[in-house]
Amino acid sequence: MQHPAPSAARDTGGLFGHPRGLTNLFFTELWERFGYYGMRALLTLFMVAPIAAGGLGFDTRTAGVIYGTYTMSVYMLSIPGGYIADNFLGARAAVLWGGVIIAAGYFALAVHSPLFFYAGLVLVACGTGLLKPNISSMVGSLYSREDGRRDAGFSIFYMGINIGAFLAPLITGWLAQSDAFKSMLTSWGMDPARSWHWGFAAAGVGMTIGLVVYLVQWQRLADVGHPPAAGAPRPWGKLLGVLAGAALLFALVRVSDTNPAFAWIRYGYVVVPILAILWFGSRNDPSLKRFAAIWVFSLAAIIFWAIFEQAGSTIALFGDQLTRLEILGYKFPSAWFQSVNSIWVITLSPFFAWTWVKLGDKQPSSPMKFAIGLFFLGLSFLLMVPAAQLTAEGKVSPMWIVGLFFLQTIGELCLSPVGLSTLTKLAPGNLVGLVMGIWFLAAALGNKLAGVLAGEFTATDAKALSNFFLHQAGWVGVAFVALLLVTPWVRKLMGEVK
Repeated sequence: MQHPAPSAARDTGGLFGHPRGLTNLFFTELWERFGYYGMRALLTLFMVAPIAAGGLGFDTRTAGVIYGTYTMSVYMLSIPGGYIADNFLGARAAVLWGGVIIAAGYFALAVHSPLFFYAGLVLVACGTGLLKPNISSMVGSLYSREDGRRDAGFSIFYMGINIGAFLAPLITGWLAQSDAFKSMLTSWGMDPARSWHWGFAAAGVGMTIGLVVYLVQWQRLADVGHPPAAGAPRPWGKLLGVLAGAALLFALVRVSDTNPAFAWIRYGYVVVPILAILWFGSRNDPSLKRFAAIWVFSLAAIIFWAIFEQAGSTIALFGDQLTRLEILGYKFPSAWFQSVNSIWVITLSPFFAWTWVKLGDKQPSSPMKFAIGLFFLGLSFLLMVPAAQLTAEGKVSPMWIVGLFFLQTIGELCLSPVGLSTLTKLAPGNLVGLVMGIWFLAAALGNKLAGVLAGEFTATDAKALSNFFLHQAGWVGVAFVALLLVTPWVRKLMGEVK
């Protein structure tokens, strides 16, 4: 990780007295997340929409597999993306080129063609793998390790993410789904069934705005994100190894998707972390024991994201097909549900920040916070059991989904920021990148499982749907109890890290 020059560490010319570079990264990330969440809000709905309605006409299982593979790839490619930035391009250039590739991907999705659809997904995944880890690392590089503004800077940056995630589905959903915009297309002599692609194009416009902001304020990042020195050797062999490892993992996942005889590979998402926990936990070296704790947190994260990330698949379909899309007589696009999580994050984050500070040394330990996160996640799907049962009588109130996102956001705020902070403290100084790779891998596998699980969604059988939610809530409950039981052991594994 690059450390800031003294002048950068003293810089107070940006947002709320923070370094000026934070302003650049805040707005760049806001627009990048606008594109990501704007497109994600439409992706599953577009895939399952009938061909006559402008969609691809896929069944739910096929759409779930594609959705899970795409979201998995976004996180998995962050590992080689971070390596390329550290050893070849530098973070500044990696973010720039990542943004260009992402924008190209969104504009490819704006073309009505299956070939451009798949090409667009590949481009967005590759571009996000370059941009996502490196823009976050530059935020950290704006501050010295001792700078008291550091945590607050990340909080401001996180708020930018959620502002973009809140705005995006409102705009892309209106373009893709609203009767008003479809009527406009008809009046212009255009096919209203192609409205989906206007939503995807809006995501591309958002990323383009982010690139313009990034370049206009380029000099604000003059002290961070530089590539290695010109004469430094480039580890091409190691890069090939990293890419080969990612390709092998991707191949194994695809085999488990396409060949039922290899579906057992998916059990490895849970079994391998458990074996790693047992092996590292049995070592005498304290640094290796901390790796056992890292794998405990990562396994909990896999389970958490497998449920949470169904927001763009299972919950999107439930909202679109089984929920009344009307409030006070106003009809709204189902994609707007995807903004609810961000509303809750923006609303609840200050409360959580105040609570942790108020509790001080009495606040729950990191593994206990993870357990609390799993508890509220399980409650969210348990809430959907009666909602699913009520669909037998007709479409249900949108407040069920609002309640689900409320519970999930509480879980998210207990787990996601805590996990990132805890793992960076547990990681040995020379292996922070490796540990971040494990964290991104956990997110990738969790996202993939989310897509696999979403393939079991049904809108035609209320009893089967209620069992679908109940079974997943039950498995999360098992994970919650297991983590509670091992929390004292995990705290010992962590040593002096709190």
